[in-house]
Amino acid sequence: MLGRYVVLVTADPLARALPGQFYMLAAAERWGGGEGERPFLARAVSVMRAHDDGVVEFLLEDVGPGTKRLCELQAGEDLTLVGPLGNGFSASGPDTLLVGGGIGIAPLLAVQDAWGGLALLGFRDAEHAAGAQSFAGAAVATDDGSVGHHGLVTDLLDRELERAPGPIRACGPPALLDAVRDRAGAHGVSAELALEAPMACGFGACYGCVVATVDGYKRVCVDGPVFEAAVLV
Repeated sequence: MLGRYVVLVTADPLARALPGQFYMLAAAERWGGGEGERPFLARAVSVMRAHDDGVVEFLLEDVGPGTKRLCELQAGEDLTLVGPLGNGFSASGPDTLLVGGGIGIAPLLAVQDAWGGLALLGFRDAEHAAGAQSFAGAAVATDDGSVGHHGLVTDLLDRELERAPGPIRACGPPALLDAVRDRAGAHGVSAELALEAPMACGFGACYGCVVATVDGYKRVCVDGPVFEAAVLV
């Protein structure tokens, strides 16, 4: 446990993933057996850490029927994994600014593990801010001021962009990603955004997760989930 979050650790010798990719997860038992037969579909979950020995870690929060069941899993229970899916982040360096909000911090930890970078993380409160403990040297902002900066994570981003502008990798709620895109454009730095979208299949068949870009609509699951900020409408 990391405050409000649950770390789900899986072991599969065939499992591999790049920072920013995701898996479709479903519990092998009691999936579709809850109230109203929910949950129906697997859940798209970003990879938080992928180890060379096939161990893959995911960060979860109980926010609905699917995530609730995944959070209830105990050691030894079977889990259905489909992945890794999607396109991840491009390689970065230690000057990269990693901007995350809430559960969106997960793929940024994979980026920091692989290539380094300064993590700027935003949370609602201290209980959620415990998610920052896995990062090296993270700067934290909380809405209620209980940990770190009292305010938005974009306040921390503004400070860093004024001091030493660098490329940005970001994941979080839409409002945060919109703000990151605006700031990247204003400062003339590149930004890659990992979008969060409800997915039914995860591999492009259902067209349920499309997003508008300058080149038309793209599927988050196969064309993303990571997009260059400049191509998003």
